[in-house]
Amino acid sequence: MRPKSKKRAAPAVPARPAKKQKVTPGQPSKHGLAKTDRSKPKGKEKAFERDYIAIPGPTPDDNVHGDGLSEDNEALLDEFGDTVNFLAALDHQGIARSKKEIERLHRLHKPVRKSTVDDLPSVDVHDEDSESWGTDIEDSDLESEEQTPSPAELDSDAEMPYERIPRLHKVPEPETRRNIPGLPIKLSDGRIQASAKVTVAPAQIDDDEDTESAFRPHSPPAVPLTVEDVATGARFGRSAVVDVIGNGSRKARIQGAKDQIANLCQDIIADPENSLGLLRRLHTFSLETITTQSRSEPVKNDPAIRKLAILSQLAVFKDIIPGYRIRTLTDKEKAEKVSQMVARTREWEQGLVLVYQSYLRALEAELKVKSDLADVALKCMCTLATDVTHFNFRGNLMACIVARLSKKTWDESSDLCLNTLINIFRNDLTGVPSLEAVQLLNRMVKERHFNVHPDVLTCLLYLRLKSELGVRASDSRVDKEEKTEMNTKGKTAGRRNKGKSTERPYLSKRAKKAVKEKKVIEREVREAEAEVDKEERARTHTETLKLLFVLYFRILKNPHRTPLLPAALRGLSKYAHLVNIDFFQDLMQVLKNLIMRESDVIDSDGKESRSWHQNTDIQHRLLCIVTAFELLSGQGEALNIDLCDFVNHLYSIILPISELLQIDDLPSTTGSRTAQQPTIPDMLFRALTIVFSPRTAGSALPWRSAAFAKRLLIASLNWSPAVALRALDFVGSLVMKEPKLETLLSTDDRQVDGVYLPEVEDPQLSLSFGTCFFELLQLQQRHYDSRIRESARRLSSYTRT
Repeated sequence: MRPKSKKRAAPAVPARPAKKQKVTPGQPSKHGLAKTDRSKPKGKEKAFERDYIAIPGPTPDDNVHGDGLSEDNEALLDEFGDTVNFLAALDHQGIARSKKEIERLHRLHKPVRKSTVDDLPSVDVHDEDSESWGTDIEDSDLESEEQTPSPAELDSDAEMPYERIPRLHKVPEPETRRNIPGLPIKLSDGRIQASAKVTVAPAQIDDDEDTESAFRPHSPPAVPLTVEDVATGARFGRSAVVDVIGNGSRKARIQGAKDQIANLCQDIIADPENSLGLLRRLHTFSLETITTQSRSEPVKNDPAIRKLAILSQLAVFKDIIPGYRIRTLTDKEKAEKVSQMVARTREWEQGLVLVYQSYLRALEAELKVKSDLADVALKCMCTLATDVTHFNFRGNLMACIVARLSKKTWDESSDLCLNTLINIFRNDLTGVPSLEAVQLLNRMVKERHFNVHPDVLTCLLYLRLKSELGVRASDSRVDKEEKTEMNTKGKTAGRRNKGKSTERPYLSKRAKKAVKEKKVIEREVREAEAEVDKEERARTHTETLKLLFVLYFRILKNPHRTPLLPAALRGLSKYAHLVNIDFFQDLMQVLKNLIMRESDVIDSDGKESRSWHQNTDIQHRLLCIVTAFELLSGQGEALNIDLCDFVNHLYSIILPISELLQIDDLPSTTGSRTAQQPTIPDMLFRALTIVFSPRTAGSALPWRSAAFAKRLLIASLNWSPAVALRALDFVGSLVMKEPKLETLLSTDDRQVDGVYLPEVEDPQLSLSFGTCFFELLQLQQRHYDSRIRESARRLSSYTRT
């Protein structure tokens, strides 16, 4: 075994003295080492710790001459001569001094600043009347806050805080003087007289006043930084709106406004998402008065400039409005974190809606006060309602348009509003705008008690219900079709007893969740693709149809005849195939009552007034007859309803129609140039065509055809050539369909049963086969129109082949 080695003893540490002794620099201590030397670590001393760093001399490789100069230095001396003599006077010791030695010398020569003496009592002295100087801050906190001064603070060349403070200049105060009266004078007789002498002296300054208050830093007065408003101020390199509007010359004012409005419109259209401020500025030009911070009183705007601004905003909004409706963000959406692009888009959308709302409010205000710009404002609203129907505030635009149509009089603005509603109905793809417009019209007519112009309801004839509504009214019931016969036993009956649906198959919770998520995804896809849901559109059209029929039925059941009756009857005629079959009996009774009811207003004084009421009465009766036949020409064929009363009424009004002077003229109530109402001959031959159509029951009766043919030929003697030609063509069609009428074309004597009674109003009792068509001979020989003569000759010589 190896012998156990002894542990090596640690080197002896010299004992330190109990008290540190002061050692002067450069002298060794008792222990033989200076304090600085004792702190140095063993080994080679580093260069930055030395007090002086020797300047390196020439190396052996350099060719040094006896004068101590190398060849390079001699060449430099020869080149520059005496200009380098300053090198001989350099301080070699200062250059060789290290950074550590430089800092030590700075600290050594740094001046000692005396502490300022104040009149405050000592911290340790407390009087009974003085407040406590104590604090809740502990000494440890104060010590922790003490910091070692930085080298910049120790540097004597650094600027002290008092050196940075600007010099104090005495602020000159306004010179104030006071008048000092002179001393009184004692006269020789002992009386004292006040002296008239007054001495002017400067105002006295109290000694207690702080002298420092008279001194202020000599600095320029601070000018408040004012940022002008984007909408009115001088921003974006443009003059302020008030400066443009306030120009003295009207020509220069309008020209300046034109230039700035055109520039604004161009910039907005170029970058709409970053031009909300420009939109507000453009809207400012359309205001009646403009107020700014720079002027106390508002500046009135020029009407020409306002008109330009309103029309310019219309063009801008039509261009920058997106193709979707902007909705208000919910609180949850506002709180959630979104990307910067989404946040910027939301900010622009909400700002656009606010500016657009301000613009519409300004237009509505112009309409209410009926100012000079009311027509321009109405035109802008109609254009927006037609071109941006999908955007926000559609209901407000329609409300203003419908309110304009509520007047009894008719003018160009009424035509404009009516055309706007017609365009909305024609271009409606979803059915929602049409539903809103019908609701407004229904409410307006009800509030006005039917005292509106009859042409207002003509716009309802342009609804897309007839072509878009895919379902027809039920032929046998009002409600939906009943479900198939339900089972009374089994699992289906059990689900029905529990109140659950029996149509859908059973689905697990996971399957139901998947179906629900799929529906949500499909709905989002439809919204993104702007696809119109057919089921939703059908529901909307059904709701519109209900409101439409409610409006028409309310007009028909009104006890007094209203100007809206023709429009209601035309509407029922057009949408007759959509009327529920359960209403047919009541509708027929109402139409009979309207035909039998005489006009409420009969003026017996004046031929023109009697002729107008006669035309109106005949027009209403023809409309009722046409409506009744239209209702029964479609799904009403399944019902067994007798129409003899309507046929007799039609037969009875043919002769009164022949007495009308201007039968070809349009109805006098027509004020619109857009909706052309049918004339009385149009309605007459429309009713005759329906009565004698193959689908109408009883149309093939010979005596009915003969009676109507005879009465039409009698009336054609007084009608105009156009109406008489239509009558001859219709009689020819009856002769071709009914062979028995050929006997009436001959004027030869024949045996007949009875005598023709032309004054009887019933065609069955008129005995029409007891006469002949001798009117054809009169028309062929004596009519002034060659077309009528030729048509009568052709009809009288008709022979069946």
